[in-house]
Amino acid sequence: MHPQPIRIMPCLDRKDGRVVTGVPFVDLHDAGAPAECARAYGAAGADELAMLDITATIENRPVRLDVARRGARGVTVPFTVGGGIHDVTSAAEVFEAGASRVSIGSAAVRQPARMSERIRECGPDPVVATMDVDAISARPSGDEADVDGGRTPVGLDAVEWAKRLAAEGVRILRLTSKAGDGALTGYDRPLIRALAAAAPEAELVASGGAGELRHSLEVVEAGATILLAASVVHFNRISIPALKRYLREQGVPLASG
Repeated sequence: MHPQPIRIMPCLDRKDGRVVTGVPFVDLHDAGAPAECARAYGAAGADELAMLDITATIENRPVRLDVARRGARGVTVPFTVGGGIHDVTSAAEVFEAGASRVSIGSAAVRQPARMSERIRECGPDPVVATMDVDAISARPSGDEADVDGGRTPVGLDAVEWAKRLAAEGVRILRLTSKAGDGALTGYDRPLIRALAAAAPEAELVASGGAGELRHSLEVVEAGATILLAASVVHFNRISIPALKRYLREQGVPLASG
């Protein structure tokens, strides 16, 4: 039996006002309107939702608060918003728009001293640190954390960065495997195991690669507690009720439903 209840988190990657999916991080396909997707997944039994503005950082602009506001409207589960959140002020604006948590990736790498400030101001639970990870043999752990939605390598070892984030007080880490993103071939279990060992006090959000029901069980056994899903649910490859039913049958405790 797994000791901690597992949560299912559909993710709405947003570009130009639409939910999109891509392989890996590019070759984007339209998957619907953010607000409609958010309401549908909430009704289907999602435990949490995430909406990420995937071009805000590379376009050097803030997150679209109007889109975040529409997405949060009517959603009754924790709602994470990310992309273009650079400081405490922008985080406060996102919370005011209806978000439960803010997701921060590139800004944490480029201005690491501000991560502590955000946690002091917001508290540890509302801050999700994100890592877009590439397999690079030159790094000590074999994995590198990139920025700008995985577009820009900065020579940062993923495991060492996870340790530093956890030491700063981060309690939720979202890890997206660049190789697995949208490929439907399974989550990066070795990466999850390594980070679970490096930052045992943090919850791990597994992201990138879900394609079959067994992938969810495999990554839970590796140490993930939150399962992020995008294209697999956007295009009805797996439904949220079917995923929860499967996990229950495998003896995995769920947060709800």
